Amino acid sequence: MRSFESLSEREILALAMSLEEEDERIYSAFAEGLRQDFPASAALFEGMRQEEVTHRNRLLELYRSKFGDHIPLIRRQDVKGFVHRRPIWLVHPFRLEKIRNEAATMEAETRRFYERSAARMQDAGVRQLLYDLAQEERTHQYRAEELEQDKLPEHAVAQEEEANRKLFVLQIVQPGLAGLMDGSVSTLAPVFAAAFATQNTHTALVVGFAASVGAGISMGFAEALSDDGSLTGRGHPWVRGVVCGLMTALGGVGHTIPFLLPNFHLAFSIAVAVVIAELLAISWIRHRYMESTWISATLQVILGGILVFLAGWVLGNA
Repeated sequence: MRSFESLSEREILALAMSLEEEDERIYSAFAEGLRQDFPASAALFEGMRQEEVTHRNRLLELYRSKFGDHIPLIRRQDVKGFVHRRPIWLVHPFRLEKIRNEAATMEAETRRFYERSAARMQDAGVRQLLYDLAQEERTHQYRAEELEQDKLPEHAVAQEEEANRKLFVLQIVQPGLAGLMDGSVSTLAPVFAAAFATQNTHTALVVGFAASVGAGISMGFAEALSDDGSLTGRGHPWVRGVVCGLMTALGGVGHTIPFLLPNFHLAFSIAVAVVIAELLAISWIRHRYMESTWISATLQVILGGILVFLAGWVLGNA
């Protein structure tokens, strides 16, 4: 990789055009990726893409007037000091906040590049253009706000916030809730069956941890392999799998930890209290994110928990 100080003026201009072309393609990808769920924000990034095209055309016109038609091939990865940008396919699934932060980073980096480049230029015309572009990059945030006022009226913002909430529910809440329910409810039977059968906290602890870890691994793989998200929009399968697996293990470990206590009756009482807290948390999440009524969500979850607890009690005393 070359240092920035080793670049000639024509190479700096060539690099500037390469940066603008890369940013234009990134904004185009952002716009296309957001078009289905967030059309108003897609229009915003389409406007930013057009600005990058304008910047590149101004640079190209000046370059041709100074150095002719041949443009040396030099890219950001050829020069030290640039922030590494992940390939666009690794940014999926597109989230508004993540994309806006990415755009802010891009503009700040490009502005610093133009300011440093302008300071090295001997030609007054080239130096003036680079300073102008640096100023435009500096004010790009305000220009984006103007675009937002134009492209994102209040009703569009509300619609996109609702769409963003639904995506969060699909990609994070649903797999996490499924895992928490499975871990909190399904592990009740083996944990309490072992507790009732042996009256030994260590045995209940081992069974509980084994059931929790096993259920977490099983649910994680099941969620990851069930849907790749390409058609349903549920996000990256392995992200959902990790979320589901961790929440499953957490749900089981919660009412297993009390059996670390040597006193069986105290450990059992605390474990029951933890189970009640877990079931109430699940009911709240269902009410908050799944639009279930509080009574309906509570009755369904607690009824399931009671049935599984009874199964553990019956089997443990058999």
